[in-house]
Parts: sequence; C-alpha cells; structure tokens
Amino acid sequence: MRAVVQRVDGADVVVEGETVGEIDGEGLCVLVGVTHGDTPEQAARLAHKLWTLRILDGERSCSDTGAPLLVISQFTLYGDARKGRRPTWNAAAPGEVAEPLVDEVVTRLRELGAKVATGRFGASMRVSLTNDGPFTVLLEV
Repeated sequence: MRAVVQRVDGADVVVEGETVGEIDGEGLCVLVGVTHGDTPEQAARLAHKLWTLRILDGERSCSDTGAPLLVISQFTLYGDARKGRRPTWNAAAPGEVAEPLVDEVVTRLRELGAKVATGRFGASMRVSLTNDGPFTVLLEV
C-alpha cells in the first residue's frame, strides 16, 4: 500500500456537486493506493502509521491532537510513466481488491479513535485542500 500524506488546514471532496467528505482546521489529507498482493494487515499498519505520524504542528500526531483525516482512494498512485507518454495502471489493484482495503484503513483509523472523512470510491472527485507548510510525505507499507 502507498499513501501520499499532506498536512492540511482544511480539505474537502466533492462528487457531482455534493460535498461527500470534509475536514476543518489542522489535519491530514491522505491519498491511498492499493497494489496486487496488499493485505488487511498492511491496511492496519498504514492506519496505525497515519494515526501516530508526527507531522502536525509541534511535531505532534493526530493521536496527540485529535486532528481529523480525510482518506481518499487513489489508484493513480500506482501509475507508471517511465516508458512512453501514457501511464500504465498495471500495478494498481482492481476495484474489487482495492475498495475493501481502503475501507479497512478507514475502519482501523476509527477503531483507534480517529475522526475520518472519506471520498467516494471509484467516483470522479474534486479534492480541495490547503496544504499547511507545505508538508507532504510518501508512505509505503
């Protein structure tokens, strides 16, 4: 699993004119990609890492501050554009594999006590955010 994590001061996801997920104030916007062979155990490890990652103001984590997370499925994180001009998506897991694993990340975060908003799997989404810092990191589990 792969995640792009951005420290934000607010973020939202809109699908067909409807806001489907939103966080206000300090928090994390997390784009999650799933590849073939990823497991629920990796989803649990990613959730724990996101909850305890010390990238908020004052080197604190969401677990320290109660800051919310906006989690959005993003198959394009496994795009490969090394050859030619058109990316391939061969490394991205199909929806029937990826969706339950992204849901598992969200479930595990909530079990840890996190406030989590989400996008809508497979939808065309418009993501807006204010990157605080800017501060963006890539995680792989």
